[in-house]
Amino acid sequence: MTIKEIAALAGVSVSTVSKIMNGKDGNINPATRNRVLKIAKEHHYEPYSMIKNITAPRKFVIGLLVKSFHSSSMMLGGILETAQKHGYQLLLFNSEQSLPQELKHITALCNSRVDGVIWEPVDEQSIEYEHFFAKQNIPICYFNAPDGFPSYSIDFRKAGYDLTLELLNHKHTHITCLLRKDDPLSSMILEGFQKCLYDNKITFEEQQVLYAPVENCYTSIIARRLTGVISAHYSDALMLYEQLEHLHYCIPSSLSLVSLSSSAGGTDYPHISCLQIPSHEFGCHICEALIGKCEKSAQNGPPLLFAPDYSLAHTKSIWIPSFLRLKKLVVAGSINMDLTFIVNRLPQAGKTTEILTSVISVGGKGVNQSVGAAKLGREVALIGKLGNDFDSSLILNTLEKERVTASGIYRDMNMPTGKAYIYTGEDGESTITVLSGANQNLMPEDIQNQRHLFANAGFCLLSTEIPINAVLEAARIAHESDVKVILKPAVLQAIPDELLSLTDIFIPNQKEAASLCPHKASPGEQAEYFYQKGAAAVIITLGHKGCYLKDEKESLFFPAENFAPIDTTGGADAFICALASYLTEGYSIYSAIRIASYAAGFCISRQGVVSALVDRSTLETYITQHDPALLSQK
Repeated sequence: MTIKEIAALAGVSVSTVSKIMNGKDGNINPATRNRVLKIAKEHHYEPYSMIKNITAPRKFVIGLLVKSFHSSSMMLGGILETAQKHGYQLLLFNSEQSLPQELKHITALCNSRVDGVIWEPVDEQSIEYEHFFAKQNIPICYFNAPDGFPSYSIDFRKAGYDLTLELLNHKHTHITCLLRKDDPLSSMILEGFQKCLYDNKITFEEQQVLYAPVENCYTSIIARRLTGVISAHYSDALMLYEQLEHLHYCIPSSLSLVSLSSSAGGTDYPHISCLQIPSHEFGCHICEALIGKCEKSAQNGPPLLFAPDYSLAHTKSIWIPSFLRLKKLVVAGSINMDLTFIVNRLPQAGKTTEILTSVISVGGKGVNQSVGAAKLGREVALIGKLGNDFDSSLILNTLEKERVTASGIYRDMNMPTGKAYIYTGEDGESTITVLSGANQNLMPEDIQNQRHLFANAGFCLLSTEIPINAVLEAARIAHESDVKVILKPAVLQAIPDELLSLTDIFIPNQKEAASLCPHKASPGEQAEYFYQKGAAAVIITLGHKGCYLKDEKESLFFPAENFAPIDTTGGADAFICALASYLTEGYSIYSAIRIASYAAGFCISRQGVVSALVDRSTLETYITQHDPALLSQK
């Protein structure tokens, strides 16, 4: 392709093409200039180097000079994509943080007659080399440059502002910035943080800033009861996440965490809510700016400060502060795999019982009560112990699916996960035998290590299928934390007086009450006995007859709701978790018992336990239809 052919295609003279290709086109119409350049790029036209008076022929090549390849590959991708879109090729040079190496590359770029250069200077002395490009009229776009350079940059002040605003929108005011000293990015994040606080009329204090290393920060975060953290660097956020997880602090339940991230892939797990640094878009932005200078197609050009619209990929590590949420429930109890056998009649000594069918499911009172509460919309944490076997993985997957906080669950490397063997007859009644497994190794110190889970809890649900000393420790911590205790005395032959004195609601069934209080015959007498022993309230569940309540105000029966029993195994657990859930919402114990009776009815009318536990929507829809005034009677 010759200059005459380019001129013919563009409908202009040869001299006009020559002027445009050699940058001497000040008086030429911009539309004409752009048309000629477009045709020249499309046909890969290059003027003959021997033509006289051509000092800077266009080659449609851009130079990219970086101080190191640590520059984001996403930014380089944006530059390359934009260059190719406009018909330019890209030459890439790496100065390797060396001024002499940088000078060699500048010489090579000038000898290559590039049309323009995107330049990341090594340091302040790099400005001395600018004249090499100026002599050849090669336009420059700086980025990541020291002060004094007219440098293109990403507006990280806006990122700091947006991250802060995200936490403020979730009602956090006790927040901190996790930064690095002598770090330009951190400085800009801090400026955005301060401005956002100022705009929202929140006083900024120097104590709100913490500096890496993280090992020196997480103790301050815990001690100062901060509820939200903004991290300038994803690696610091990840380290903080790991440190807090090691201390059994859950994100976002205990702390909300947001960060910048240079890569969207880095936020997959753990789930840290991040603003992705828009490196690709920035690369496109700066390359568009350079091409505009090369082709003189923009008088002012794009702004030096690139301010994108940031958005979080997700909000999985953000929640409102715990003190603004409804009080959660803490459950300490057994964790089992349940093997349920459906039989014509319950096993009896000396008789063979035929099993009609069998079902394997997740169970144990700890699991049943925590999943039941979660289905009713409660935030709930479970403390217990599993074995190191396949069953434990199934259980943990179930708890994650049901949104139960499982950070309080331990693995015992030497014991199997507990198992329960449940026989259910045709009338729905059941009998249970239990292999405790890892449950029997849940120790008081295990409970003590989970003390933080009791913060902002309303109730602690305890059952005695775990060692009694662990139950006592949980009751003591709950009492010290101003958390009410609901106790279910399963498989217990005797109950310590101390445990009863620490119990706010004691809930045995008929058989358990008779076993623990054999000298009293009626539910009323048994309830009175436990009440006098220190329990603040006693509810004895009576199966299809309902339940009996004894507290400081009342002694009365509550009838059972009209549900046909299919499997009564989980009825008590459904009753307990519903009772605690609605008491947490401010319902009176009388209304909560009636609501819990409906929840228990749903459970016993279905096969199994976890799968039979009712969700909040179903429960309240049914109550609204059959007992419309109940839900309004707090």
